[in-house]
Amino acid sequence: MQGIDKFAHLSRILNYRFEDLTLLEQALTHRSAAKLHNERLEFLGDAVLGMVIAEALYNTFESVPEGKLTRMRSTLVKGETLAEIAKEAKLGELLRLGQGELKSGGHRRSSILADAVEAILGAIYLEAGLEPTRNVILKLWAQRIEALNPHEHPKDNKTQLQEFLQSRRQPLPIYEVVNISGKDHDQTFEISCKISQEGEPVTASGNSRRKAEQKAAKLMLERLENAAR
Repeated sequence: MQGIDKFAHLSRILNYRFEDLTLLEQALTHRSAAKLHNERLEFLGDAVLGMVIAEALYNTFESVPEGKLTRMRSTLVKGETLAEIAKEAKLGELLRLGQGELKSGGHRRSSILADAVEAILGAIYLEAGLEPTRNVILKLWAQRIEALNPHEHPKDNKTQLQEFLQSRRQPLPIYEVVNISGKDHDQTFEISCKISQEGEPVTASGNSRRKAEQKAAKLMLERLENAAR
C-alpha cells in the first residue's frame, strides 16, 4: 500500500494510475542509480510528446503557418517547460538517483526532471498505448497551449541565434557533430556551434541531435549577449 501511496499525487496530476509500478519506477530511475534506468523510456516519450503536441497545435491553430507551429512546439517541449511540469508533479521527491547525483542536488536539476517527464510518458505509452498517453499530455499541457499567441510566441534558441547574427550582418552559425556515443538505441550526441567572430566554439550534449544543437545555440547566444553588454 505504501508503494502505491507515494505515487498518489503523481497519479492525480497525470490523471493516470500505473498498473505496472516497476515500469514507473524505471521511468523515475536515473542512469546513476541502476543499470535499468529511464533513458530508453525517455527516448520513446520524447517522440510521442512531439507528435501529440504537433497534432494539438495543428488542430488548434488552423491558419497558422508551419514556421510558427514549429516555434510553438519547440517552446512546449523544451527542457524548461518539462522541468516546470516535473516540479508541479513533485517528481524530485520520487526520483531514484545515485549517491553522486543526490549529493549534487540532482533531484532539483532541470535536465534530470525534464528527462523523467519524457520517460513517464514513454512508460505510459508502453503500458497503455497512444490514446491514454495523448490524454495525459493534453491534460498536462492544456493551459500552456491555451496561453499561446502564435504572433508573439518566443522563438527557439537556434532561431534566436540566427536572427541575432543576421541583425548584425554576420554569417550564420555552423553546427557540427563532435562525437556520438552509446548504442544505436541509446545515443548521446555532442554538437559544436561555431560562428566566425568567435574563435572558440561551444559544445553541448543531448540524446538527440536536435536537442544538442538547441543547447549549443543557447550557450552561444548567452556568450554573445554577455559580450554585448
